[in-house]
Amino acid sequence: MTAAEASQLLTIEQYLEGELRSDVRHEYLGGYVYAMAGARTQHNRIATNFTVALGSALRDQPCEPFNSDMKVRVQLASHTRFYYPDAMVVCTPNAPDEPFQDQPVVVAEVLSAETRRIDEGEKREAYCAIPSLRVYLLIEQDLPRVVAYRRGEQGFTREVYDGPDAVFPLAEIDADLPLAELYRRVDFAPTADC
Repeated sequence: MTAAEASQLLTIEQYLEGELRSDVRHEYLGGYVYAMAGARTQHNRIATNFTVALGSALRDQPCEPFNSDMKVRVQLASHTRFYYPDAMVVCTPNAPDEPFQDQPVVVAEVLSAETRRIDEGEKREAYCAIPSLRVYLLIEQDLPRVVAYRRGEQGFTREVYDGPDAVFPLAEIDADLPLAELYRRVDFAPTADC
């Protein structure tokens, strides 16, 4: 890296200050900043359903859900990242004036054609490095399916929950997430018969 390139990298403080004034949200990866695109109605409906369903389930619990306006900080050995997950559940929140969370227990991303590669690769690797994370959810938006990566004694294992009648158990936060609730008011495009 040249000196000119290094001077273009933003510090964490510059990034956080800029996000307070920006009309566009940005994710931060070790000094590099990337603007986020807006999501479609289907995507937002699913993310909102997740937050509402778990907000109701956790109403009298110490854990609470956050929507996509809250950043999560990922502190890797080589650098720090800030992402805006579509939803997360936190049981040990940061101070009320912090613009990010450090200890999510559950992180959820709603998949789209544009985000699938990053959500299944880069973000999964980063989120699974967070010591507090117990479950990472990849939520399909074109069919009722949730792929979960759940932390166990031997690391993360992959689980798949299919169909509108499936119920995703979240024993880690003493809640269940019925896919019927997650996909409430979501219309799936009909598939063409061959």
